[in-house]
Amino acid sequence: MRAVLTLLFFSGAWLGAADLVLTGATVYTAPDVPPIAGAAVVVHDGKIVAAAPRASVRIPRDAQVLDCSGKFVAAGFWNSHVHIQTPGLLHAREAKAAGLSGELDTMLNRWGFTTVFDIASALDNTQALRRRIESGEVRGPHILTVGEPILTEVPIYARDFLAANHITMPVVKTPEEAAAQVRSLVERGADGIKLFTGSFQGERVANMPLDMVRTAAAEAHKHHLPVFAHPQNTAGLEAAIDGGVDILAHTAPGSPAWTLEFVARLKSAHMALIPTLTLWDVEARKANLKDADREGWMTAMVAQLRAYSQAGGEILFGTDVGYTDHYDTAMEYEQMSRSGMTFSQILTSLTTAPARRFGASAHAGRIAAGMDADLVVLDGDPAMDIAALSKVHMVIRAGTILYKQ
Repeated sequence: MRAVLTLLFFSGAWLGAADLVLTGATVYTAPDVPPIAGAAVVVHDGKIVAAAPRASVRIPRDAQVLDCSGKFVAAGFWNSHVHIQTPGLLHAREAKAAGLSGELDTMLNRWGFTTVFDIASALDNTQALRRRIESGEVRGPHILTVGEPILTEVPIYARDFLAANHITMPVVKTPEEAAAQVRSLVERGADGIKLFTGSFQGERVANMPLDMVRTAAAEAHKHHLPVFAHPQNTAGLEAAIDGGVDILAHTAPGSPAWTLEFVARLKSAHMALIPTLTLWDVEARKANLKDADREGWMTAMVAQLRAYSQAGGEILFGTDVGYTDHYDTAMEYEQMSRSGMTFSQILTSLTTAPARRFGASAHAGRIAAGMDADLVVLDGDPAMDIAALSKVHMVIRAGTILYKQ
């Protein structure tokens, strides 16, 4: 507490420059820390100055004060599986800023996401959008991107969309070609690499050969980039594990139940898992499956998440929006809870786990002095009702209001 007070009072001139204060809320500073009731969060120049009980914090005279009484505040959410390729985002260089901001509001901002990882899109377009967001012209989250994924065959469900929008996703035939594509993506500014270790082709799955996975992953790791895999089936999972992949982009509908032995192999490989459980409900409805079959599919995917989370595997929150248009996050939280994940574990998947996994834990993922002022204000207490994580009242990114209900 003395350090907090010293930071607040050591310079009157500095104190007067603080620009935003949230008061009265219950603040979850980190998933493994008890919340602070009736707190004040002080923000200056895009950073958090203090987060402490209101009585211990002096409110700067010229700050914008937001009364958040009855609300609940957490660190800004990460969505570790999105696609920046909805029709409204495809022409990011020339599109009007208001249209792009509106699309991002609908897809990401209003759900509390202050950082997202795009794991398949047209890299040049995504970078153009990112530049306009970072300049302040467009309202949106911080974007990390893999750009174009590495494929041996384009998934059947993506072909018509890519052709209609004149987007090229190159395919590779050899390990050398895969490594060359990784180097090209690195040179163009990608933040990660995505491998389709299993590419859905309707009646079959095109699995990436293990030597190709190993070569591409090793090349990515030379440049300190994380490697994602879309596994699809057991062969895709095996190639990801043995090939050195870091993150599974989905649970795997083509895989049998995950045994203790299999889960131990995932953990030994230090893999993170992005469940994307809502995706399977969307896909089942698209395929007109009977309710019993859809529920059976969902139950199997929830069981995969349960097996890995209960074994202590790292879970990252992600929804696959941009491929799907089911933007409401309530179902994802409810299905994660159904798997046995606690509120603390789910909040970890949204904040500290991705910040740590993607090298940002020194400045993001928690509410503490010196951290980025990325904050989510919720209408209800998610510790009591996990769906409250989807009831977002306000989002602040780098000290600026990104979205307000």
